Amino acid sequence: MNILEKFKETACSVLPVIGIVLFLGLTIVPLNGILLGRFVFGGFLLIIGLTVFLLGVDLGIAPIGEKCGAELTKKQNLFLLLLCSFVIGFIVTAAEPDIQVFGSQVRNIFSCINKTALTFVIAIGVGIFMLFGLLRSVLNFSVKISLFIGYILLFVLIFLIPDSFVGIAFDSGGATTGPMTVPFIMALGLGVSAVRNNSENSFGLTGIASIGPVMAVMIYVLILKLSGQSFIVENSSEIQQAFDSIQNQNIFFEVFNPFGKVLSSVVKEALLSILPLLGLFFVFQITLFKMTMRQVIRLLIGFVYSFAGLTVFLAGVNGGFMQAGAALGEVLGEKAFISGGWWYVLLIGTGLIFGAIIVCAEPAVWVLSEQVESVSGGTIKRKMLLVFLSIGTAFAIGLAMLRAVTGFNLKYILIPGYAIAFILMIFCPDMFSGIAFDSGGVASGPLTSTFVLSFTLGASKGGTGGEDSFGVIALVAMMPLIAIQIMGIVFKIKKSRSDKK
Repeated sequence: MNILEKFKETACSVLPVIGIVLFLGLTIVPLNGILLGRFVFGGFLLIIGLTVFLLGVDLGIAPIGEKCGAELTKKQNLFLLLLCSFVIGFIVTAAEPDIQVFGSQVRNIFSCINKTALTFVIAIGVGIFMLFGLLRSVLNFSVKISLFIGYILLFVLIFLIPDSFVGIAFDSGGATTGPMTVPFIMALGLGVSAVRNNSENSFGLTGIASIGPVMAVMIYVLILKLSGQSFIVENSSEIQQAFDSIQNQNIFFEVFNPFGKVLSSVVKEALLSILPLLGLFFVFQITLFKMTMRQVIRLLIGFVYSFAGLTVFLAGVNGGFMQAGAALGEVLGEKAFISGGWWYVLLIGTGLIFGAIIVCAEPAVWVLSEQVESVSGGTIKRKMLLVFLSIGTAFAIGLAMLRAVTGFNLKYILIPGYAIAFILMIFCPDMFSGIAFDSGGVASGPLTSTFVLSFTLGASKGGTGGEDSFGVIALVAMMPLIAIQIMGIVFKIKKSRSDKK
């Protein structure tokens, strides 16, 4: 796919979100004009950044991941493969920008949580379950049984930790699957499966890796609980500060100044995401790959594109895109909580629309959909995958909006939701189950972790006072498991009828 096609598709995904926010912000829920100006410019940067980033993934990150998995498998040294998988999982997760943001958000609410300790706990969890995921692929062990065992353990732990940490634990699984981590992990799994000539095992590694941080955070919280640590909720004013900084100065300055302010931090975040993978590439090039200079230059160009695209993308999101989401969510949440009626419907309806649209703008979703179409030889169409993924994410964010103003216990949705997902797994083809659990991870990317989370935080602040801030990423990660497996069952039925004919 060339850059013009990528630009067209990313623009078609992001522009509807911009249109909806502008319509609501100019009519039903009037927002500050400067805030909307920042939002529009942030959206433009988001489109440009996402286009360039995806081009970089095609040129650099995905080929390295596939080659790494293939070469390590060819060595037929199981210890080396497992050691490298743990190191890769730990390094790329510890450097993931979404994890840094997530850690800060948790620390702002629970002062007993150490941000650095939480980051390392999450990274260790990903590393260990990356190891298990690749071991499963090498041993050709069932992805369904692996996922079932992992989630059974999670739902034993879920009853041992405070309810306020259930959403945080499951959100950590979504926060790890960022724009740098997911393409590399998926490509690594594809490389291992290609050497073993088993396309059925091509997917599922991201889904298994996502279990690790959830379990690790639960164990971390359980240790704190057993040590007598008290979990005191603190009120944070970060959302209000985000859009109260508008002053009566030059309009041009007020619109564009925030993007300059965040530039240094997003450059740092992008570098921290790129450099670990770049370092791993040079280590593997010296010890394993032995690629030609021409191939190395092509891959390095891909890294440059990825860095530039991710920088522009993050600048757009952090400079103005998510602040408008927080402001819009808070107004709608407050109106729905106080007045009810059609405001209630408007809040949930807006969440449904955002969910259906915004998942298609996630960088990792594009990477996954392209790999699914490629591995399946075109039998699984990317558009069909995106449609089912959009439906699942829409329901997830709709439920998050309902929870923001009612405050129901997250367990009431997660436990039956995962139960349905595992029942569907019985009837769903193995490949689709792997794709479904991978989709749960990739759907909760940087846009969900910024714009949607900000929108939900705002709605929760306006509704229940911010007590139910976490959990939206957990719901976004869960609903695709159901939607994609339903797609797999439909695909299986159609294929069966076609074979009979």
